Amino acid sequence: MTAADTMFDRAAPQAHDVVPLADLHAAGLPSVERGTGTLTAARGVALLADGRPAEALVVLRQAVAAGDATPVTRLNLALAEDQAGDRAVARRQMQEIADLLPDWDEPKLRLAQALRAAGDMAAAALAYEAVLAINPRREEALVSLGVLCLGSGDAPGAMALLLRCCTIAPNNAEAWDALGLAALQTGDAAAALEAFAEARGLAPRWLEPALHMIDAACVGGTVEAELARLERAAVTDPLDPIGATARGVLLERMGRHDAAVDALEVAVTLAPDAPRPTLLLASALARTTRLDEAEKWLRRAIELDPAEPRLRNDLAAVLMRKHRHAEARTELAALIEAHGDQVGALCNLATATVCCGLQADAVSIAERAIALAPEAGLPRRALVNALPYLDGVTGSELLAALVACSDRATRGVPPVFANLADPDRRLRLGVLSGSLRTHPVGWMTIAGFEALDPAAFELVVLAQHAAHDAIARRFRAIARGWYDVDSTDDAGISALGRSLGIDVLIDLGGYGDAGRVLACAHRVAPVQIKWVGMQNHSSGLAEMDWFITDRWETPPGFERLYSERLLQLPDGYICYSPPPYAPDVGKLPALANGYVTFGCFNNLAKITPRAIATWAGILRAMPDARLVLKTHQFSDHEAAAHMHAAFAAHGIAAARVELRGASRHRAFLGEYNQIDIVLDPFPYSGGLTTCEALWMGVPTVTLPGEIFASRHSASHLSNVGLGDWVADDLAGYVSIALARAADLPALAALRAGLRARVKASPLCDAPRFGRHLGAALRRTWRDWCASRA
Repeated sequence: MTAADTMFDRAAPQAHDVVPLADLHAAGLPSVERGTGTLTAARGVALLADGRPAEALVVLRQAVAAGDATPVTRLNLALAEDQAGDRAVARRQMQEIADLLPDWDEPKLRLAQALRAAGDMAAAALAYEAVLAINPRREEALVSLGVLCLGSGDAPGAMALLLRCCTIAPNNAEAWDALGLAALQTGDAAAALEAFAEARGLAPRWLEPALHMIDAACVGGTVEAELARLERAAVTDPLDPIGATARGVLLERMGRHDAAVDALEVAVTLAPDAPRPTLLLASALARTTRLDEAEKWLRRAIELDPAEPRLRNDLAAVLMRKHRHAEARTELAALIEAHGDQVGALCNLATATVCCGLQADAVSIAERAIALAPEAGLPRRALVNALPYLDGVTGSELLAALVACSDRATRGVPPVFANLADPDRRLRLGVLSGSLRTHPVGWMTIAGFEALDPAAFELVVLAQHAAHDAIARRFRAIARGWYDVDSTDDAGISALGRSLGIDVLIDLGGYGDAGRVLACAHRVAPVQIKWVGMQNHSSGLAEMDWFITDRWETPPGFERLYSERLLQLPDGYICYSPPPYAPDVGKLPALANGYVTFGCFNNLAKITPRAIATWAGILRAMPDARLVLKTHQFSDHEAAAHMHAAFAAHGIAAARVELRGASRHRAFLGEYNQIDIVLDPFPYSGGLTTCEALWMGVPTVTLPGEIFASRHSASHLSNVGLGDWVADDLAGYVSIALARAADLPALAALRAGLRARVKASPLCDAPRFGRHLGAALRRTWRDWCASRA
């Protein structure tokens, strides 16, 4: 550990890394005759004190073998065993020494610490109590037992122990810090702030009390005062990295992201070799769109602290947001191999794996995470984000997984809403999303929101990962209020929604990366609706009242597959906003090429083994045809090689399957001018990609299934009058593809008029969609008002 890093490490008195011989005399216990291995033991103790436990273990074993069987040497040997050898053996040795010398508190303290490190908190608490029975003034035992009481929810018990310690040892910074945590747990933010301030004064180069002061300020509603104090301190001591770090964390909590990054950059400059501020800077950047910088600083944090597993997990998460899923999988696999299964790493690995097109593997990994923490929500979330891509998953199976996920959400006391139950008044419509930008959510919802009657609705936005691109500016233009909720927890979002008087909340995030759907478990508004944004099936959330859909997405009989009431719009369930920069539609490529080019520009996660086998069968039936697959994952050589190998297994040469990586959106759209027919993946169909293909004159062959995600293309095609491109079964899918590819004149004529047809259809008719959406929202509100009567 570097000198700079120790400024951010624990600053309070701890049990020494070694046990000096003087400790036995200080305890008033008789000395034991030293053996011939005394000098060897001294060398082993020195190695242990120097942080070299493996070498110390060898030397201390030699010392005992040479005859030095003193309790101190044996206890130091147990410490070395605990750090570099067999921990069970270490605990047994500590117990033997404690039994041999029942009036010496040191072996019992070391045993308590070893039990705590092993996760046996109940046994550790008993051992700490045994220490205090011998020596009621032992600081380490008072603090550690107090912290264990905190962990078990016994704040009063913790308070009693920690107050004793602070009275006995008023200079013990850790005791004051733990006392502050106990006060915070009891809800006394003012007392907590005083205790943390005491710890901060005793240990000005220890980061934890400074961060805990921020927690207390947030709970006590004194964040502005705490920020002012930190800013004054920065003027007084501009070279203090602790203050700069704390200021950055507080600014981040306040939603002032740019200022937070600036402060944390100062902290990193002042303490360039300290991992903690570097990690905090990387984390702050990762919560913005500045992902290149986040990756840079995470890699620097790993250099500084290569043994810290969380850093590689965070790096993998950033890599996934940058669509470098194969790299993320490599990082996570190495992390798990080195440190064993961990819930967070497994959840990220499941996500990265499904994004690499390995759907079944992803589901298995998520199930491993669930087995580790069956009552936790995160593994369930990983599973429901992988299952919709798995071939063969049924609507009932997916609904069950979604309900199990939502059942793990935290819930407070159901709020009482004071919203005026007037069915015809102007409504405050809330939108909760992390994707209000150039994103599928933006392209498929903005026109509908813009077309709502402003006399009937006003819009407020609860935004995560807010952006400032063209779509984001359109959202900001129609929003009456805009509130960034990056640093707000689920209960806080609920409280914010109530304070704003939101009548109807629409979630546009689901369980996705920036999704905050679980805030709805706390009830943000009297009426809550799921729409777009990871809308692959029901939310499974008991508090989600309605689910926006249409007659193609959820035909009669599908109601049983949803936990919400279905709110069917008369046309399609979305309104597409074509980008103004889309290139003109070109002529049918097959006319010039002399062969048909099929294409699929969907995420690799959607391309299942059965889809590959089906597409290979189509290519075998048309020996001159080609297939172009385009997605950001194919920028990775490993992903491309895997896909070519999958087609080769079905007898299709790599030359017939062109794989293309990422490109800018205008270029992406332009590449549809090289495609004759889109082959939709299944079971997770195209959504925005199908709308874009239609706008570029390219029809899609699709095979809808039972889950909502499998029917997106069927909805969009039917909405523009191309229901005859929707297959009833797999044989029909192949038949439609081959028949349409065989009639090039008809295909060319369809292409030539398709953009005009789409533009005139309900898919792009914003005023019509706005009327239908408004009527549907009014229906949900009137239903709530009727329930109040």
